[in-house]
Amino acid sequence: MTAASETLNLLEDLRTRYNRREFVHPDPIEFLYRYEDQHDREVAGLVAACLAYGRVAQILKSVEAALARLGPSPARFLERTPPAGLRAAFAGFRHRFTAGDDLARLLCGVRRAIGRHGSLERCFVASAPDVGREDGTVLPALAAFVGEVSRLSGCDLGHLLPSPDRGSACKRLNLFLRWMVRSDEVDPGGWLAVPASALVVPLDTHMHRLALAMGFTSRRQADLATALEVTAAFRRFAPEDPVRYDFALTRLGIRSDADMAAFLRRCAAMEAA
Repeated sequence: MTAASETLNLLEDLRTRYNRREFVHPDPIEFLYRYEDQHDREVAGLVAACLAYGRVAQILKSVEAALARLGPSPARFLERTPPAGLRAAFAGFRHRFTAGDDLARLLCGVRRAIGRHGSLERCFVASAPDVGREDGTVLPALAAFVGEVSRLSGCDLGHLLPSPDRGSACKRLNLFLRWMVRSDEVDPGGWLAVPASALVVPLDTHMHRLALAMGFTSRRQADLATALEVTAAFRRFAPEDPVRYDFALTRLGIRSDADMAAFLRRCAAMEAA
């Protein structure tokens, strides 16, 4: 068996075991399952993804608090609530260094983007109708999306909405896109205008460590160039869905029954063979 075949088997075994709804908690994607309407889900998904930094327990608590302020239909709440109302709704909110005013400004931009384009999906593809064809990834469309929502918010949204044009790996935004585009037992999907083949791996320190162990990169910074290198490596195994294994791999750092050390040892053994 070749090294590539062994790696593919390792990835598929991990996915078969963990890519199931029962293993989602604790993960902010679980909040998206509350919403049947795609417009509600994309607003809730963006909020959840933007707040997905820090300790998992605090992320879940903050996302719960933020979505509670948006009510049962986040899209309808935005449609009916002017900027002043958004600021009032999020007064007193804080998640680490994200204050209520920060989230209100983001949602103001989202509100105007939806008003202009009809949905966040349409906003995303507005400047890149052939998303994925320019450089094979979502990045040109993502940069345009960040620029549009930031402009409509009236400010630089900074850490909440980073742009790939600045070299950011955009982990949380690529996570949001995985949720919106892919459709399986874990990812709810719904964005039909964006191909899964163009997605970029949501790269954080844990995924970077795994990618190093699997020989998918030798770069030591978890930046955009590394995210693209890792995505290209995964694309060799799943060309139509390079983030196919993302959820299962992240369970290694979350679940007590997932043995990351054993996984890393298997990777090291394959590299040495």
